[in-house]
Amino acid sequence: MPQQILLRIRPSEAQDEALVRRAAAEALAVPESSISGVQRLRQSLDARGRQAWLQIKANVFLNEPYQPEPPLRLELPDVSTASKQVIVVGAGPAGLFAALRLIELGIKPIVLERGKDVRARRRDLAAMNKEGIVNPESNYCFGEGGAGTYSDGKLYTRSTKRGDVQRILDLLVQYGADDRIRYEAHPHIGTNKLPGIITAIREAIVAQGGEVLFDKKLTDFTIEGGRVRRVRTADGDELPADALILATGHSARDIFELLPQKGLRIEFKPFALGVRIEHPQSVIDQGQYHCDIRPEWLPPAAYSLVQQVNGKGVFSFCMCPGGIIAPAATAPGEIVVNGWSPSKRNNPYANSGIVVNVEEADIQAYKKMGALAGVGFQSAVERKAFEAGGGKLVAPAQRLVDFTKGITSPTLPDCSYLPGIHSVDLRSVLPGFVHAALQQAFKEFGRKIRGYYSNDAVVVATESRTSSPVRIPRDNETLAHPQASNLYPCAEGAGYAGGIVSAAMDGERVATQIAQVLA
Repeated sequence: MPQQILLRIRPSEAQDEALVRRAAAEALAVPESSISGVQRLRQSLDARGRQAWLQIKANVFLNEPYQPEPPLRLELPDVSTASKQVIVVGAGPAGLFAALRLIELGIKPIVLERGKDVRARRRDLAAMNKEGIVNPESNYCFGEGGAGTYSDGKLYTRSTKRGDVQRILDLLVQYGADDRIRYEAHPHIGTNKLPGIITAIREAIVAQGGEVLFDKKLTDFTIEGGRVRRVRTADGDELPADALILATGHSARDIFELLPQKGLRIEFKPFALGVRIEHPQSVIDQGQYHCDIRPEWLPPAAYSLVQQVNGKGVFSFCMCPGGIIAPAATAPGEIVVNGWSPSKRNNPYANSGIVVNVEEADIQAYKKMGALAGVGFQSAVERKAFEAGGGKLVAPAQRLVDFTKGITSPTLPDCSYLPGIHSVDLRSVLPGFVHAALQQAFKEFGRKIRGYYSNDAVVVATESRTSSPVRIPRDNETLAHPQASNLYPCAEGAGYAGGIVSAAMDGERVATQIAQVLA
């Protein structure tokens, strides 16, 4: 039996397995020759002091063959002739992992994706970045893999009660992710690697008899006797459904509008809105690692910030070390920004969303829209940003110190946002309560990270799609909508997840429940 230990070693030593083995031998007071192998179970970086340390939880194999516990590997049956089929709307992490789980349980999934496959989708992303052209069905939010495909691939989640995090990580490894994600405290895949993994998952689904259909936008469905019977797509196809999973993501506003039209209840959900800020990565490295130049064995530094301002929560969201700011609009005439990083996180900039909590009381001007008030509020800010930016997805921006002082920046620094940025006083774009909260929070953040509060940083509007502004209700036990017993709202778009791993877990949870009902 291996012995479990905790090691605390310098990051410069952690890359050398011989040094890790030596540290394990010293910790156990045994000869190094008695150790056949060290399996890392958990690894996290502690950079709070001037000396950074890597903390490693590991199994050490003593005087026995090195036989580390392998990751889960899914063996899927053929469901091409299965008697039951479930329609899954959306090929993001929730939809894809729901489909895998359905196949595992002997049910045929038919995945309907409004956008394109990852290869074809790249052309539409290039058109956004180079020409400012938005395809409403194929963009950074819609298409194979959903928003997660081109949104960095962070896998950290606190939603451990909703499912088996390790299972999701293991399956990502099975389909091409690096094994490191199984033990790193803040695992990350990288936008450059995610498309291949998503493609491998889709190929596995199709190989076992499932279907993944692109350019298949759900436009309607028929409810009879409190159950969904058929779904209709934009091209006129009708498909029968034993069950329907809605895994449409946080930006499928047409779905939010369709449900009340079908007599199904939706609810307002608090969300957050703000800006994306970008610094030179070297500034964040210096502030976080207390050094002039980051040593090569340390990863590009990240940060997590939160501040209360007059009862409003202001916090960092989707922080991307060595990353790029990307256009995330889903319709012409709006500016939405997001961030991503490649696997090596080796771009010269660090960016993060800095957002303010938005409650129903904050948006009374949109009260007449009922449960869609948050959608109306989001959309209005996004349109203002577009009008201020100057067209072709050029985004309104301001240097950080100028932002806090209400000064229109005479010049702007270089920025990773490819469509370009335009100097604007962002008070003309952001709602007053959001702008005021951000002004104060940025000053406080400057006290927490040396060098953060600087005019070398640029603030870009608007970060508005942090989460869904709508919740689609579901029964706590059945997971189905209270008014349609075989309609299953799922993951981020329904208000039950936030990020790749939690969405994947929710997809699996819903699929498991459906299998029990259909058995």
